[in-house]
Amino acid sequence: MRILMAWLVALVTALFCQHEFEQAVGLPLSTASRWIVDERGRRVKLACVNWASHLEPVLAEGLGNRPMGAIAGEVAAMGFNCVRLTWPTFLLTHSSFSCLTVTQSLQRLNLTESLTGVRVHNPSILDLTLIDALKASLLGESNVMVILDNHVSKPGWCCSNGDGNGFFRDTYFDPVVWVQGLTEMARLFAGVPNVVGVSLRNEPRGPRQNTDDWYKYMQLGAEAVHTANPCVLVILSGLSFDTDLSFLKDRQVALSFVGKLAFEVHWYSMSATRAWQAGNANEVCARCAASVSRRALYLLDQGWPVLLSEFGVDNTGGTLANNRYWGCVAAVAADMDLDWALWALQGSYYTRHGVVGSDEKYGVLDGDWAGPRNRTVLTRIRALQRRFRRPVLFHPATGRCVRVSSSCRRSSSS
Repeated sequence: MRILMAWLVALVTALFCQHEFEQAVGLPLSTASRWIVDERGRRVKLACVNWASHLEPVLAEGLGNRPMGAIAGEVAAMGFNCVRLTWPTFLLTHSSFSCLTVTQSLQRLNLTESLTGVRVHNPSILDLTLIDALKASLLGESNVMVILDNHVSKPGWCCSNGDGNGFFRDTYFDPVVWVQGLTEMARLFAGVPNVVGVSLRNEPRGPRQNTDDWYKYMQLGAEAVHTANPCVLVILSGLSFDTDLSFLKDRQVALSFVGKLAFEVHWYSMSATRAWQAGNANEVCARCAASVSRRALYLLDQGWPVLLSEFGVDNTGGTLANNRYWGCVAAVAADMDLDWALWALQGSYYTRHGVVGSDEKYGVLDGDWAGPRNRTVLTRIRALQRRFRRPVLFHPATGRCVRVSSSCRRSSSS
């Protein structure tokens, strides 16, 4: 019913939302029931964008196109207050990556054009090791918060069931090495105040996945991160490509710390593409939203923060399934006032699947990183970037809404 009402609102109003400005965030962050709060106990809404740094070059995308500071400024100017910055375990645990400089990494992949671009736009990182280059990408000067997301073990595109990165004991996913990598990453960034969270692993999946190993190793990883850096939020993802946390209904994780644990879920249109294309949009939305709620968002009612850490659409437009899905996911995000991370910032990649300069249609930046790919998209997410302090009528297709004034409410008596 709540979802259907959110869709009916789209027929009622298309007025701009008016939001009070967020106060400066006092770090570090903690949790209070389902909310993320700052050091003063004030709610902080995470409105993030994913920034990939886990592919073969192991370098934040776009540094061959624009100066690092310009990219950071663009993130802030577009209204995002944080990035979910991805990284591979091998960056810290495998000598073939941990000792490489940025120049060496790009040279070994024959990315001569990208190397030339970095030399022009970010010359100061050329001789840095890859981990030091990651540190330099943390956007602190723009007051943008960072969640470090362990996306894969072996650098490369994610994700498939058979890529060797899916679940504990897969070809490249040694749980002991993984814990070592998490520990070192948490330790290295313990003194960086705008690093506010560590996401333990992106999209667990594949034929090996099971709940017993999930509990065993996720709890080990969570304890390792907290011990190395007790200031950061520890964020756990679910099974089946981070779409399923339903098993926590019967058994919650057991950790030695409190006030720092959150969960994450992913939701894309491809989970129900045919239904979005052919079905009644309201009915499909109701079914899909109910499924996401049963599998993950129910944790909000149990007093746990849940970050919608990946969602997004093809920003070139014209995809029926994506357009219908977007209205639904935006309505849910508004209705539940979710914390979230949009996929993705990058407009292109140094290389993806062997294609140099591969375009990212889901990117909010264009392929040249010169500016927004689709300004309509930024308008649609503007309301979602602020917390809703009062009831609003929300129009998910445009991202516009109107506040419900208390003077409009009627009392009833029996």
